[in-house]
Amino acid sequence: MKKHAANLLLIAATAAFAVGLFYLFKLRFEAGDVYPPYSSLRADPLGTMALYESLARMPGLTLTRDFSADNRLPAGRGTTYFHLAATREEWLWVPDELVQEVQGYVSSGGRLVIAFLPETSRAFSRSTPPPVLPGKIPLKNPKPGGKNPSDSPLFKDRWGVEFGFRSLAIGEGGAYESAEVKNRTELPLPASLDWHSGMIFTNVNSAWTAIYSRGTNPVVMERKFGLGSVVLMTDSFCLSNEAMVSERHPDLLAWLIGPATTIQFDEAHLGLVETPGVASLMRKYRLHGFVAGILLLVGLFIWQHSVSFLPRVALGEKPSAVAGKEAAAGFVNLLRRNIAPRDVLRVCFDEWTKSFARRGVHSIARVDQAQAVFQAEAARAKSDQDSVRAYREIRRALKGAEASHPAPSSQDAHETD
Repeated sequence: MKKHAANLLLIAATAAFAVGLFYLFKLRFEAGDVYPPYSSLRADPLGTMALYESLARMPGLTLTRDFSADNRLPAGRGTTYFHLAATREEWLWVPDELVQEVQGYVSSGGRLVIAFLPETSRAFSRSTPPPVLPGKIPLKNPKPGGKNPSDSPLFKDRWGVEFGFRSLAIGEGGAYESAEVKNRTELPLPASLDWHSGMIFTNVNSAWTAIYSRGTNPVVMERKFGLGSVVLMTDSFCLSNEAMVSERHPDLLAWLIGPATTIQFDEAHLGLVETPGVASLMRKYRLHGFVAGILLLVGLFIWQHSVSFLPRVALGEKPSAVAGKEAAAGFVNLLRRNIAPRDVLRVCFDEWTKSFARRGVHSIARVDQAQAVFQAEAARAKSDQDSVRAYREIRRALKGAEASHPAPSSQDAHETD
């Protein structure tokens, strides 16, 4: 009894631990703080889930997330690709194949929105590319002390843009205050925005159109490439969940999206990469039933080898030997297992009657006498029945015939007393 109680207590404790762990992970993933800042999977103020889910509910728009690890952009026509929380290091030096991929995407009608991670202090400048470039930026190692031969400064040489920095004012408590940027176009956009980054664009090519500027330096720009366009922003805050509550600008968001019907958020460069494995292949080819069958077989195998269906043997008690090494002993054991004691006489008499019809050893009178003994025994109450006594009486009734007729003959079938 104590052992069963201990097992039940262990099962209850394990179940409670599993439920608590499930709810803990559920709370963490609902809050979204396990995801990087400006991820569309993050629900706290630093994420962009509010923007993603709001756009997903609008008719006519298709929202997707890009978790692929390869440097491939979607089909350009009718698509806006959001690359949020970018860093200047990952865009300083890029391989020629990625430059061609980006140029092909925008030239075919795509719109690329690159919003950089807000910088409140001057970043360390480097003249060489970083050792590892994450996400959509190529995953290759440059040569020590210099750039790879296949890498090129996309912003400076190809697009005619350089990075600069203007410090933000420090307010009470040592916190950085946002700067004011103004609309430099005739577009129906807010006249000014609160900007939370000190990064600016300098030495800008004349092909770019400054949308918002901080003083004379652009912070939001647009440039046409073929049928598409590229938008550069030095701050991603205006797309965050916090901005959707405190500084929401629907007209700016509509302009960023443009005429696209498909919107894709880049999650791979934030480290959220989906690598194909066994689980993803099983989901793809719908092998759920096969896996469930394998698990069922494993469970039955474990059950078979952990549970015994034989009766338990007391400690120190030797199990009784299995009787029956000959055919007759085996038949007796079979009768003991499959025939109830009260039915033994009836079954034996029925089987003997069938064999009598073939053998014809006893006379009809002897057989009738044996039949009378059997019927008399069957007519008794169950408490008064004695199969052993009835068997002996039937044997005495037939014994005279066995003595006088040692061998069967055709004349025995017509013998009478």
